[in-house]
Amino acid sequence: MNKLEKLNQKIRKCKKCLLWRFRKNTVPGEGPVNAKIMIIGQAPGAEEDKTGRPFIGRAGKFLNQLLKIAGIKREKVFITSPIKCFPPKNRKPTKEEIKNCLPYLKKQIEIINPRKIILLGEVAFSLFFPKEKLNNFRGKIIKKDGKIFFPTYHPAAGLRFPKIKRILEKDFRHISVF
Repeated sequence: MNKLEKLNQKIRKCKKCLLWRFRKNTVPGEGPVNAKIMIIGQAPGAEEDKTGRPFIGRAGKFLNQLLKIAGIKREKVFITSPIKCFPPKNRKPTKEEIKNCLPYLKKQIEIINPRKIILLGEVAFSLFFPKEKLNNFRGKIIKKDGKIFFPTYHPAAGLRFPKIKRILEKDFRHISVF
C-alpha cells in the first residue's frame, strides 16, 4: 500500500469535525500519485458524496470541458479539495472545517509533489494566498515555494454566470502554456 492510499484510509475514518456525521463517503481525491498537475476545488458536492469521487457533478462535467480546452487529460491530474466531506446543503466550508482538514491536503501535496497547482475559486486560492484576493490574480501564473500556481474561478460559478463561464474558458486556453 502506498503513502497516498494510507492517507486515504485515514481520511475515510476522519472525525475531526462534525461533517463526518452527514457524509455518505469521504472524497479524498483521485489521480495518479505522480501527477505533475494538481487541481484543488472548494468541497465535495452531493454527487461526490454519493460516489466518493471528486468533480463528477455538473461542475465536474464543466471542468472536464475546461480540461479539454487546455489539452489536459483528466486521468493525468490529481483532483481534490481542501475538505474531504460534503458540507450540508452544499454550503461553503467553514474556516474551522478547513483548518481541521488542511493537514490532509498538505500531505497530499507532499506525497504527489505536483509541479503545477490549479486553484479553483476563492476557497482554494485563499489557502495559499490568504492576504490576497482571487480577482487580482485570476488567470495569472504565480510562482511560490517551488510550485507554479494558476488561480481561476470555480467551474460552479461558470455554470451560474455566463460571463464567468467565458472567463474560465479563456483561462483554460492559457493553462496550456503554464
